[in-house]
Amino acid sequence: MSDDTKQTQEVKAKRTAKNSVFLDLFQDKKNLLKLYKTLHPEDTDATEDTLDIVTIDNVLTDNLYNDLGIMAGNNRLLLLLEAQSSWTVNILIRILLYLAQSYHEYFERTSQSLYKSKKVKMPKPELYVIYTGNKGRKADTISLSKEFFNGADIDIEIKAKVIYESDKDNIIDEYIVFCKVFNEQIKKHGMTKQAVTETIRICKDRNILRQYLSSKEAEVVTIMMSLFDDEQIMKTYTKDIKRETLMENAKHMLKIGKLTVEEIPVCYPDLTMDDAKEIEEELMQFA
Repeated sequence: MSDDTKQTQEVKAKRTAKNSVFLDLFQDKKNLLKLYKTLHPEDTDATEDTLDIVTIDNVLTDNLYNDLGIMAGNNRLLLLLEAQSSWTVNILIRILLYLAQSYHEYFERTSQSLYKSKKVKMPKPELYVIYTGNKGRKADTISLSKEFFNGADIDIEIKAKVIYESDKDNIIDEYIVFCKVFNEQIKKHGMTKQAVTETIRICKDRNILRQYLSSKEAEVVTIMMSLFDDEQIMKTYTKDIKRETLMENAKHMLKIGKLTVEEIPVCYPDLTMDDAKEIEEELMQFA
């Protein structure tokens, strides 16, 4: 196994071992019911006992997305994916994979065979993206056919409702505001404990997730600080991979005579003259 592969696996393992505020918040059935009622206020019969968390671990792990799966009774499957401030429609692919795996586990859990003649029973899917960035001109609904196939009639379709910040008083909106406050504090204080504690203080003062933040403040601080570790690890890893790629490219160009040592930093601005000399010395060793 290569060192790069080992490092990637270590990063993934570290990330998947951690929780997130998004998931921790809705582990509490009271908050889960509030979330469900936000999406389905008409369902007056819903209780904490009619909701089950069916979140899948490790669908795709090398990113900053959080997934939440909810079974409401036995006839409704809700999949909620959080997209942080870096927006991408690729989240639709995540939803497709997540939905397929969710149904696979549902059929196993309910002991239904796909190979018998009897038609299986399956819950109706509802797909949501909770976006914590600014809406801008983004759509309220995104679809696989529109985003990837120019609206063509394709044999499989995935549509997801996108939930943005609104002026409505509900737990989803509070969570989105919480994330935005967090981002503002990071800009002010950097990836520090002060940014975390200020986020919690401001949100409590504004009655944003106050009960949750008051009852689990220590845990929330730990969770949010761990996100900084993850961010730094991934940024450092990405930077190292980029530098290695540039070094290899520059080495090849120098070897075939397309560049001089002095031209390397000019053609590859992310590389320094020290990098160029390192490449030259390496080539000379094998000359």
